[in-house]
Amino acid sequence: MQYTPDFEIPSTVREMAARSVEQVKDAYGRFVDATRQTQDVVSKSTEVFATGAKEMNEKVLGFAESNAKASFDVATRLAHARDAKEFLEIQTQFARSQMEAYAQQTQELARIMAASAQKAQPTV
Repeated sequence: MQYTPDFEIPSTVREMAARSVEQVKDAYGRFVDATRQTQDVVSKSTEVFATGAKEMNEKVLGFAESNAKASFDVATRLAHARDAKEFLEIQTQFARSQMEAYAQQTQELARIMAASAQKAQPTV
């Protein structure tokens, strides 16, 4: 036969344990809420970046098509040049116009990236 002492847990200890459980439960609830809010922010940010990425891809494709067309046009003009002077003028003019186009294209891509980043910022 085994002896088990009749030991009662004091009410103050039980109350403290009950409060601790409630505090942990409350803290866990706040943690879950914060996690859900973070998940929502990340989800919305991802959607914004996906939209920005789509716009960026469309712009890049458009720029590539435009630049390729300009290159084909200049190649055609170069093929019809009458002399070296005209050839160099066409080539210089093309280089100048393409540098301007690249600068404008870079500014446009930077604008899209900045707008996407701005939209992805959580509002406080």
